[in-house]
Amino acid sequence: MSNHFLLSSFPQLETERLFLRETTLQDAEAIFAIFSDPSVTQFHDLDTFTSIEEAIALIGRRAKRFERGEGIRWGIARKQDNVLIGSCGFTWNPQEHAAEVGYELTSTFWRQGIMTEAVRTILQYGFEKMNLRFVVAQVMLNNIASKKLLEKLGFHSQGVLKQYGFFKGQYHDLEQFVLNK
Repeated sequence: MSNHFLLSSFPQLETERLFLRETTLQDAEAIFAIFSDPSVTQFHDLDTFTSIEEAIALIGRRAKRFERGEGIRWGIARKQDNVLIGSCGFTWNPQEHAAEVGYELTSTFWRQGIMTEAVRTILQYGFEKMNLRFVVAQVMLNNIASKKLLEKLGFHSQGVLKQYGFFKGQYHDLEQFVLNK
């Protein structure tokens, strides 16, 4: 049952301003630029990147997760130059027809509606093409921008999970948000 969401090929999606596409090794420099910015990794379960090898490893992990049918992560690229400026995607629980959404965007493009546009598109894909029943998101309590994004997309807070996330060497309280089909 674990590969219920095994897709035969990586779905390319398009919005008004963006291409949502598979990340390749050609994107390593762009991925490094995103994750070497401490303002981006502040709320992420990754340490700030210090070498291009970390970006290459991340691309590999995401590709393997997709191949195994455990999740999908679209690279977010602007149509005018097709350069990655972030990513968004799902890890899923096929038994429950549920997924957890995650995302990040290079700080230069914050507050321009880009993540709203990208995540709204993948949510639609998840509900319509993957038959998801609900999507969850877990957010660090002081990540106000992420909470506002989720609320704008129709997610509802389910409360705080105490000491739920462990990354960067410590436990974190996470607020859980849910969007039902």
